[in-house]
Amino acid sequence: MVELRSSEADPPAVHYDDEERPARELGGPVGLGVAIAAFVVALLVLWQVFRPLAQGSQFYLIIFLAGALPLVFLCYHSGLRGAPRQRPSVVDWVLAVLTLIVCLYPVNPFDGGYDGFLDRQGLLETPDVILGAILLVLTLEACRRTTGWALPVVCLLFLAYGYYGGLLPQTWRISHAGLDFAQIVDALYNSGTGFYGTPLDVAATYIVLFTIYGAVLDLSGASRFFVDLSVAAFRRSRSAAGRTAVAAGFLLGTVSGSGTATAVSVGAVTWPMLKRAGYPPEQAGGMLAAAGVGAILSPPTLGAAAFIVAELLNVSYLTVLGWAMIPTLLYYLGILLAVEIDVRRFGVRPVELPQTSALKLLARFGYHFSSLILIVVLLALGVSATRSVVYATILAAALSFLDRRSWLTPGRLFRALSAGVRGVLAVVAVCAAAGIITATVTKTGIGTQVASLMVDAAGAITDNPTVVLALTAVLAAIALAVLGLAVPVTASFIIGWVIIGPALLDLGVSMPAAAMFVFYYSVLSEVTPPTALAAVGASAITGGRTMPTMWQALKYALPAFLAPIAFVLTDAGEYLLARGPVLGVVWATAAAALAVLGLAIATGAWFPGVGAAPPAARVLAAAAGLLLLYLAPTTIAAGVIALALAAALAFWHRRSAPPSGGTS
Repeated sequence: MVELRSSEADPPAVHYDDEERPARELGGPVGLGVAIAAFVVALLVLWQVFRPLAQGSQFYLIIFLAGALPLVFLCYHSGLRGAPRQRPSVVDWVLAVLTLIVCLYPVNPFDGGYDGFLDRQGLLETPDVILGAILLVLTLEACRRTTGWALPVVCLLFLAYGYYGGLLPQTWRISHAGLDFAQIVDALYNSGTGFYGTPLDVAATYIVLFTIYGAVLDLSGASRFFVDLSVAAFRRSRSAAGRTAVAAGFLLGTVSGSGTATAVSVGAVTWPMLKRAGYPPEQAGGMLAAAGVGAILSPPTLGAAAFIVAELLNVSYLTVLGWAMIPTLLYYLGILLAVEIDVRRFGVRPVELPQTSALKLLARFGYHFSSLILIVVLLALGVSATRSVVYATILAAALSFLDRRSWLTPGRLFRALSAGVRGVLAVVAVCAAAGIITATVTKTGIGTQVASLMVDAAGAITDNPTVVLALTAVLAAIALAVLGLAVPVTASFIIGWVIIGPALLDLGVSMPAAAMFVFYYSVLSEVTPPTALAAVGASAITGGRTMPTMWQALKYALPAFLAPIAFVLTDAGEYLLARGPVLGVVWATAAAALAVLGLAIATGAWFPGVGAAPPAARVLAAAAGLLLLYLAPTTIAAGVIALALAAALAFWHRRSAPPSGGTS
């Protein structure tokens, strides 16, 4: 394969998990012990796919959480001053053992065992309440270690609302009867809506299997092949460096499902190439971050929240993949347009790339696509998502023996299974903590009340149903963007769905459109300053300043920010989710692609094929983008006219003033 590795391109010695926080690199006996424990959890997960535990799914979730949550305290440092960062402290070991005990308490053989614990639902005894409260604290601490303070604070606010909500004036719409502490613990510890609710169920049955699959595929040499194929495919293009970074991000994203991990992995290989082409560190980092975040949108793995979409809407995962196809293409179209605009706007230089044929690479290593294709085929045949990914993992492991450098020997297979479980630890902590939010919302009904307040706020401005829907969608998008500044994508989606989802549904938006709206804005918050973690990882690779890198990432992804609004504004918006007649899907996709073009011109100040876009042309292009996203015949026609006028203005500007080669 093409070899671009160099000392300056070595990836940083930081392990990134799905929820984007750096974890410890453990070695020695501790590292081996953690690897063995993670391997045992992986075997449990695989066993559950084919021989589910007889006691039921909640029993399995209890065992899974008992295996995974203690590892968080060993694999993630506390961040406290004086605490060791690269090895577990005594406190970490104590917390891990305590977590194991309180997680396994519901299945202990004493006091009636697991059945006795379930029989006490609603009437918990004092030991139940104490141990449930300890697990609550440990869950919040595990979440803090993996994602920072924001999500635990949000969880505490929901807990405070559940406990003190009864003290609010009864005339307030968000008031409720109030919950005592034992009721809160019961909802979290002994029900299907708390720690063992849908979020953890998705993490323990879907997400962990896909992280195992990703680890196996990576060790089989697929990641190296995807990057090398991207290099070979664009070696003759003037914009080869930028295209390679974007294409590699997309291909790696089909396996990774993690924005920061993809940005770091692609950046480690492509930054030397981008640097030689003349990209400033901040601009290159922004491109890498935007391409990396696309990993959370890229089929067939998407991100963790996509599995929750399938579970909440009770549809197959293949259906969610179908909904994601067109928006993903629009997202990468926006990035590629920005790349092409920057090449011409800033005069990026061509670079010499290894002269390797893409066809030869495909002929030799194209088998790496087989397992990805197998997942889609099996899903189409009605095989469950869990079994499909297991079969794909087996195929990827078998195909590794076609390349001697990537043989999955028993030792490497052990590493892959262990790495897959380690890769899901942060998601487990987030999903367990998200159970606090879902349980509180279920018990108090605050989701419906807040949704009603949002609709009333829009209705206070106007009584036009279309405008009310548009204002609600804008308010929802802003709320999700702000929420995403503080919490990871998975938690952002869960909170957004229970709070914002009902508001959209009340206005007649279909459930798939509302769910994908919330999903995409939860994902896009990953490139929103000041907490765009993918940009932080990319800036660490390029050496660029962090905040300017974030703004560059936002620029590359900006055209995609408005596309999800099209899902909910009109009935034709669902065509962008591939829901509707073929002809409708085609014209809606074409209109949305033109909208992305208009928004790319507005942000990049360049009209492809024409030249620099003066301010008036940029304003017209932005207006065209907005009009085209409202998928109605009149607005589409107006948008096309506005885009044509923008092109005419750019052409006239080029004729009247020679281009300077700089920014406009």
